[in-house]
Amino acid sequence: MGAELLHVEALPPTGQLIDGQWQEGGPLFTVEDKYSGRPIAQVAAATRAQVAQAVRVAKAAVDGGPPPPYERAQVLRRAAALMPAYRQRFVDVMVAEAGFTIVDANGEIDRAAVTLDLSADEALRLVGEVIPFGASPGAHRRMGFTQRFPIGVVCAITPFNAPLNTVLHKVAPAYAAGNSVVLKPSAFTPLTGALLAQLLLEAGMPPAFLAVLQGEGDSVGSWLLEEQDVAFYTFTGSTRVGRIIQQAAGLRRTQMELGSIASTIVCADADLERAIPKIANAGLRKAGQVCTSVQRLYVHQDILAQASERLVAFAATLRAGDPRDPDTKVGPLISEASAIRAESWLREAEQGGAKILCGGQRQRSVITPAVVTQAPDGGKVWCQEAFAPLLVIRPFEDFEAAMRDANNTPYGLSAGVFTQDIDRALRAAQTLRFGTVQINETSSARADVMPFGGVKDSGFGKEGPAYAIREMTEERLVVFNP
Repeated sequence: MGAELLHVEALPPTGQLIDGQWQEGGPLFTVEDKYSGRPIAQVAAATRAQVAQAVRVAKAAVDGGPPPPYERAQVLRRAAALMPAYRQRFVDVMVAEAGFTIVDANGEIDRAAVTLDLSADEALRLVGEVIPFGASPGAHRRMGFTQRFPIGVVCAITPFNAPLNTVLHKVAPAYAAGNSVVLKPSAFTPLTGALLAQLLLEAGMPPAFLAVLQGEGDSVGSWLLEEQDVAFYTFTGSTRVGRIIQQAAGLRRTQMELGSIASTIVCADADLERAIPKIANAGLRKAGQVCTSVQRLYVHQDILAQASERLVAFAATLRAGDPRDPDTKVGPLISEASAIRAESWLREAEQGGAKILCGGQRQRSVITPAVVTQAPDGGKVWCQEAFAPLLVIRPFEDFEAAMRDANNTPYGLSAGVFTQDIDRALRAAQTLRFGTVQINETSSARADVMPFGGVKDSGFGKEGPAYAIREMTEERLVVFNP
């Protein structure tokens, strides 16, 4: 079981959670340590019958009525309070199966506690609004208000690159709203989801309101799409899979956080002392495997040499390697195949005339942080989502042209602009077609309280507990006519 890589006591159950019971399932699949490549666990994939059973139990739970809001909030607050007791187990699991560095794993846990507390807050203030009937002739005697009710069974299909906090951005608001949840974690990182389920059950979540189904998207994910009792799908992943889910959902509601090519623009008046560390960390930490990682970096021609030199110097301080080493800042990619793919993209860019100013060397699943210039327009490092620790610099002179180029992708998740000019900042906010535009921040800055979501092929709907809870409820209008 790879005990030398992951303490046996840190291993959560490796089957399916249905109605509070852990079950074995169908074929076993291997979870590998992302740095060494050695196996750390064998996990049972859900069977078709278990998928149906999980949804059936979840539907009966929500049909029977959820616990009142105060009790739901108490469960979520207890879960947040349990995080310190579970911290080392979460760290051990995420370092092994996700390749997180120790710092990044601890950061994920800290944010998860915030997400739980925010969701508890929203459970207590899920209210409607009064309708101003006096605005319509002849309707002034009427009184009306809206109420919000659970939408039903929420299916959460979650990614490998934030296997704790992104999961909670789906599960916690869904339960805060009174829904039951069927969770399918990424097959790359199933253990973190299982450990979280253990924590939530200990915190008092009613067993029927949470199921965990392990397995691949092509099997378990497809079976979940066949279950008509699922009322809402919330998904973080590729645009390709998002389209499949949306097509299967039909008139059922969804929230999609999909692909991205994130851009950040650095103007001539930018404070580089502040900007460079933010940009380097946003593009290279977590091995660049964040949907908002800075990939396209537009730098004004007047500061190009200075900014490039500083970026290369900062990238050199981001040691890549074993995530268990406290000095490591950039851990492995999620698989050796992903690292080989990123390496091939860099070599292709070089052959097309690009210059790699630093990094780009591969050892198994680790890629050293790369800074690239002169990438060709049609090259993969410029035109496709890299999901790897690489930054591509492109100079600009015309700010409007830089914004047009940033807009010129199918995606629109997040963008950043560094400038001291308020008029330029407001122009960016009006022009950049992204779900989030950050001024004097990178595309990758995120606070868990904020609304988060994209436009175009980056999806639709919002995460962030206050916003997700509205997505996961039905609004009902009540009118009295004396």
